[in-house]
Amino acid sequence: MAKKEFSFNEAVIEIEEILKNIEGGELDIDKLSMEVKRASELIKQCQKKLRSTEEEINSIFREMV
Repeated sequence: MAKKEFSFNEAVIEIEEILKNIEGGELDIDKLSMEVKRASELIKQCQKKLRSTEEEINSIFREMV
């Protein structure tokens, strides 16, 4: 089975949903722990994607000069 390609926008939407659930205060402690862990994983993936995109853009600009 092929791994689903990472979507920055989908990750941001999921992070926003997790934050909304946490802020709502209705999660039990086990669910809260899982949600925080998932948000942390998504944030790391987003940071990696942002760094990669920045490097790619910088490379394109260097080629233009």
